Amino acid sequence: MELPSKLLESAVNEISQLPGIGKRTALRLALHLLKQPVEQTQILAKSLEDLRKEVKYCKSCHNISDTELCGICSNPKRDEKLVCVVEDVRDVMAIENTGIFNGLYHVLGGKINPIEGIGPSQLNISSLVDKVNSGDVTEIIFALSSTMEGDTTNFYIYKQIQNANIKTSTIARGIAVGDELEYADEVTLGRSLVQRIPYESGLKN
Repeated sequence: MELPSKLLESAVNEISQLPGIGKRTALRLALHLLKQPVEQTQILAKSLEDLRKEVKYCKSCHNISDTELCGICSNPKRDEKLVCVVEDVRDVMAIENTGIFNGLYHVLGGKINPIEGIGPSQLNISSLVDKVNSGDVTEIIFALSSTMEGDTTNFYIYKQIQNANIKTSTIARGIAVGDELEYADEVTLGRSLVQRIPYESGLKN
């Protein structure tokens, strides 16, 4: 795609690096920004800069937060003995939208994937194990997507905590195998949480 301006080309190249955005969409966005008042573009640029520089990750669950402890972890009405293990912050948002879950979360930051060079040490697994070993948790809910990587991650964590005196469960398979949690509708996702099953029972199948 030949563009009339090197500046426009540079902007399009940068925007097209965002997930799900190709060169044509990037060009449309760049041209849209050019039509907006300069102040609007400056506000966008400032908000992105602030996001990158100021955003924090909760010291307890690793969720995105404006403070050291996120609003969920600091909420005294949440059941701190119940921890739902998810891949990333989008899954936290998806589950929160169901309005059903009242426990806490633990965001791993990904799934074990040897092909992509992602091992347990690159994920927030050790802090989860520490949380379990502290004795403050009575149940862990595995809520990773039903993929080979998700199942591998579930099993790895299970082996790390299986000697702890806690209950381990996984969301019911109302979520189709291979589906990502963030794309599930709220009713299905909520029902999968409510109807969760013991994790060990899945290992016997």
